[in-house]
Amino acid sequence: MEKRLFTSECVTNGHPDKVADTISDAILDACLQQDPLSRVACETMVTTDFCLICGEITTKAEVDYQEVARQAIRDIGYVYPGDGFDADSVQIQCRIHTQSADIALGTNEEVGGAGDQGMMFGGACTQTPELMPLPVALARALCSRMTQCVHSTDLLRPDGKAQVTVEYDEQGGVVGIDTVVVSIMHSADFAIEELRKYVRDGIIAPVLKRYGFDIADVPNIHINPTGKFVIGGPNGDTGLTGRKIIVDTYGGYFSHGGGAFSGKDPTKVDRSAAYMARYMAKNLVAAGLAEKIQVQLAYAIGVAEPVSLRVDSFGTGVIGDEAMTRLLRKTCDLTPAGIIRKLNLRRPIYAATARDGHFGRDDLPWERTDLDEAFRQMANV
Repeated sequence: MEKRLFTSECVTNGHPDKVADTISDAILDACLQQDPLSRVACETMVTTDFCLICGEITTKAEVDYQEVARQAIRDIGYVYPGDGFDADSVQIQCRIHTQSADIALGTNEEVGGAGDQGMMFGGACTQTPELMPLPVALARALCSRMTQCVHSTDLLRPDGKAQVTVEYDEQGGVVGIDTVVVSIMHSADFAIEELRKYVRDGIIAPVLKRYGFDIADVPNIHINPTGKFVIGGPNGDTGLTGRKIIVDTYGGYFSHGGGAFSGKDPTKVDRSAAYMARYMAKNLVAAGLAEKIQVQLAYAIGVAEPVSLRVDSFGTGVIGDEAMTRLLRKTCDLTPAGIIRKLNLRRPIYAATARDGHFGRDDLPWERTDLDEAFRQMANV
């Protein structure tokens, strides 16, 4: 019988696209730190010895964008001269202007409309304690562990990727881990076989154990499968803000509306409504109303209320999907202003999401399950 497999990937914060995401969100945080009403849409490009920061920023904050970018690069771990990209020698240029007055007409405090049209998805399921799909949760955990190791030895460099393939049964239950792929940038002094043993024993094995799996039971493990990985980061590939949207969400397990998160202030529903959709989905699952939930929201630019709200429980709900949709409408203010108030989004919390992930972390407000008991009572469950 053919296996039922699903694969998700994640990248470390030293991946070129994640470097760009982190710089954009670090600039957003710097603006919000001084002016919580800052309007920010910041895009970054990084390549060999060069960083370009562009976008629209309207703020009362006084921010040295170049210094913020250098510190973000330094914190990631690009501090080695001669690697082709490091915090002290990288050339940085800025092309920043204010937000379009036409867009501002529909998103100011009086109107409170969405900053753009579009659809956003949030999901949750019972496969992991954090109510995330197992493939992306494992891939994210592997990348987090890689980042920890980068900061504990000078033999590793910040760029890396992880990919996990999970086998499921006919009912969608987890059978086991079929394949793990890990690639990590390293110093030329780290011999490949020593590196592979280090990654297997110090990265893959402890992460799998934390989720209840034994590395000995995984039939396929690939570590730096092409061999050495010395040229990497922005020196090996150009990075752009917003190119890792599937990595940033659910690894393809749930749908994606197409909008990126990083560099955008919370009036942009691409970001804030996706966080709200995750919050609602997670609380429905935490309440025991379904084993798997996907919530979709959609907005029109300049209009406060969403044009649609939909719940899909994929046949796992103990009440109907329409009933759960009504439950959300009764309990949640889904206007941009309501989402910002509920999740307290006008504060500098975003660089950490670019670095450590947007979902599945207890320290983020949209990961709270403070509505689960209310949902149970309202649903009579």
